[in-house]
Amino acid sequence: MPNTTMAMLETYPKSINLDRAKLAAAIDALNDCAQACTACADACLSEDMVAELTKCIRTDLDCADICTTTARVLSRHTGYDANISRSLLEACATACKSCGDECAAHADKHEHCRVCAEACRACERACRDLLATMS
Repeated sequence: MPNTTMAMLETYPKSINLDRAKLAAAIDALNDCAQACTACADACLSEDMVAELTKCIRTDLDCADICTTTARVLSRHTGYDANISRSLLEACATACKSCGDECAAHADKHEHCRVCAEACRACERACRDLLATMS
């Protein structure tokens, strides 16, 4: 199955001032992370010890919202403002680090937290990789 993100970036009729491959990788990682965080928060709510997972749930939901917003902004190129993209990527990398750390703390007891922590780490790397290419 072809990558929809890259296909859409390739159809954009003007130039994009970012490495399209790194941009596509970041958008995909952001969407994957948002989905993992949303599902992890939901799974945490179904655990018997839900009160012990309050911070994890909050961190998951914050990270999902930040990732979703960042992916949406990075998917738009008309009137591009590098300062906004850079700020969102930095915020997203911070949220992913925080969420990844929180989920990793529960990963030995909850498989959904382990999977989410991995998605957060991958997203943080993708955001930092894209940030490194921005001038």
